[in-house]
Amino acid sequence: MKKILFVASESVPFIKTGGLADVVGSLPKYYDKKKYDVRVVLPKYTCIKQELRDQMEYVSNFYMDINGTEQYVGIMQMVYDGVQFYFIDNEYYFGGMVPYGEIYQDIGKFAFFSKAALSILPVIDFRPDLIHCHDWQTGLVPVYLDNFRYGSEYYRGIKTVMTIHNLKFQGKWDTKEVQKITGLPDYYFVPDKLEAYKDANLLKGGIVYSDKVTTVSNSYAEEIKTPFYGEALDGLMSARSNDLVGIVNGLDYEDYSPFMDSRIAKNFTVDTFRTKKVKNKVALQKELGLNEDPKAMMIGIVSRLTDQKGFDLIAYIMDELCQDAIQLVVLGTGTEQYENMFRHFAWKYQGKVSANIFYSEDLSHKIYASCDAFLMPSLFEPCGLSQLMSLRYGTLPIVRETGGLRDTVEPYNEFEKTGTGFSFLNYNAHEMLSTIRYAEHIYYDKKRDWNKIVERAMNQDFSWKNSAKQYEQLYNDLIG
Repeated sequence: MKKILFVASESVPFIKTGGLADVVGSLPKYYDKKKYDVRVVLPKYTCIKQELRDQMEYVSNFYMDINGTEQYVGIMQMVYDGVQFYFIDNEYYFGGMVPYGEIYQDIGKFAFFSKAALSILPVIDFRPDLIHCHDWQTGLVPVYLDNFRYGSEYYRGIKTVMTIHNLKFQGKWDTKEVQKITGLPDYYFVPDKLEAYKDANLLKGGIVYSDKVTTVSNSYAEEIKTPFYGEALDGLMSARSNDLVGIVNGLDYEDYSPFMDSRIAKNFTVDTFRTKKVKNKVALQKELGLNEDPKAMMIGIVSRLTDQKGFDLIAYIMDELCQDAIQLVVLGTGTEQYENMFRHFAWKYQGKVSANIFYSEDLSHKIYASCDAFLMPSLFEPCGLSQLMSLRYGTLPIVRETGGLRDTVEPYNEFEKTGTGFSFLNYNAHEMLSTIRYAEHIYYDKKRDWNKIVERAMNQDFSWKNSAKQYEQLYNDLIG
């Protein structure tokens, strides 16, 4: 039995700010239980829902030296959905209403968490063969592990994998401060280790010291070796390219299932979508006050409203797009200018545009199930989950060819009758608009072809089973 420990700053259902939580909460369930004992360590934030906190059991506690002081480390545990979770308890670090705050506080918080995640192992009597770290918040785990090996036989031979969910976030702060906080020797704070451009960089430390580095799609693994996507670490990513692997994230196919989803108006399958999917559209039009027209092409957007997600392109052509025979449904929050832009167009084109400037899990499912197409023109996209959800519900993605979008959406080819969506290459508003209009043409003028694309989309398998198999292979290469 191979022992694997996930270390992460968030996981559903306990705490979620983004896709990382979905990965950490879902992936461990899909490993072969006969071969792998996979457990997860998280911070015990005070903002975790009380009903979940009430289910945690106390294991033990001790004191650990960090930042020149002795800090309390409490250990709690619970089994959720068949997976063993451990929680590191310290209200000084993990108090507050939100999991993340100012970067300098977060550096201290996650330095403590990374050191504690290793320090609890002898106490919980679980010595992993491999520790799987996620994003910059756990970047110090491989570094501390290297440091611990000098003083303790116990930590020798434990392998590490570092997964980069988004290279933009790296955990950078003043070198002297980080050295003081972590208590690590000078030896680590040099340009070929933790230091990058005069600052200490926690993600860089994790990349340098881990045995393998993964990211969440093949294309993104290639892109981050280039200056445009590399966020000033492209040189390091190229240097580690032999150990760099792209594995596309999966989707929890039980949670996102058009034939079992209790949140949507009418369940449907790949065999019944032609007659039943449209009932979701009409129900959503009614709910959101749009013109009730089952034949109108409805385009959905569920996203953070930021530049990274391509909203500057949408802003540029929004007026033109609203002249077309389409309806647009938007759900999400983000940059004020984009929030206000959608509010403005919902006012200007009443009955055609619905702006929902908040977040709702229920409404997101309704949008995936009701729309005909889903717009996702990202500037960069490490993996992306929305396009996987759209495919699952037979809502055809219109995407820019970057990162995980390129790896998961096959552009429609009307001559070969292949493809599961529509895509454009250049980050250009009118190239995007012409792709949307091409999709409109297929939807209105070639309905039979459109339905065939929907069929292919719904038959794709991006469940976690596939991803878990690839991770298992990666672990086997490292620990035999």
